[in-house]
Amino acid sequence: MHSVLPAARHHARSRRAFIVVAAVGLAAAIFGIAIGMAARPTAAQDVSTQSPPKPTSVVSLPVPQLTAVPATAFVCSLPSMTEALATANVSSVISAAGGVEQFRRAVVLGTHKCLLPDDPASVWFVVNKARPFPDTTWWPTDLTQPVTRPAGSPQLRAEAAAAFDAMVIAAQNEGAGAIGLNSGFRSYATQAASYESQVDAAGQTEADHQSARPGHSEHQTGLTADVVPCDTSCGTLDDFGASAQGAWVAENAWRFGWITRYEEGSTGITGYTAEPWHLRYIGVELATLYHEGGYRTLEEFFGLPAAPDYVG
Repeated sequence: MHSVLPAARHHARSRRAFIVVAAVGLAAAIFGIAIGMAARPTAAQDVSTQSPPKPTSVVSLPVPQLTAVPATAFVCSLPSMTEALATANVSSVISAAGGVEQFRRAVVLGTHKCLLPDDPASVWFVVNKARPFPDTTWWPTDLTQPVTRPAGSPQLRAEAAAAFDAMVIAAQNEGAGAIGLNSGFRSYATQAASYESQVDAAGQTEADHQSARPGHSEHQTGLTADVVPCDTSCGTLDDFGASAQGAWVAENAWRFGWITRYEEGSTGITGYTAEPWHLRYIGVELATLYHEGGYRTLEEFFGLPAAPDYVG
């Protein structure tokens, strides 16, 4: 019995030692795993660390500060414009300005000195009771007589004369009858004599409604035609408005670059009573725009002040 007991005790102590060692090893393993898991990032943490930062939201883009420059800011210095002005060809001037509406807008705004309606040599020159000729001695250099039925020997500038002939021929071809040119260019001296005779006959107040004072007459431009109806013979200025020719001209003159300068109901702007016989040449492009826009005076067309009375 004594020999068995020590062996059993020895084995019991060995088992206890093994269990203790195993327990310690297991605890160490568990502790190591826990430490490893704590040190390793989670999946979410790993993605967050590896993904690039999100871009900052853009509220608005910076807008550069620019000063608007009109497309035609330098139109007067363009070679095409200087050449067109030198030849006094209204179609070329309009083309160089970028078109007829752009041209008219430039005249209205007064943004380009070369396009102001102040030069007697230009087709768009405006003369009225408030806008006299800048030079009373001015005289067109290209005066000529139309080839179609002049009533006397009146002259017009070459471009206007050609347009007048085209209009007269069209009126005849379209059944309106013949039209005669009663009066065209008038020099300053002729204007003075005409105005003086009007004053002598009716007094200055009435004369100012019927005739322009010297230096204020459209006739000095060489672009104005006083017309009469001509059938077997030519009638008077007063006959024109009620004639077939007068009705045709009122409807069709714009097709050839002409407008009726002093229409009925426009005295408050022009200062003159109606003159259906008094035609003014402004070129086909401008006359077409004038007609389509329903204008009745050049003052309105070019944005100029009304001129019912003389200044001073």
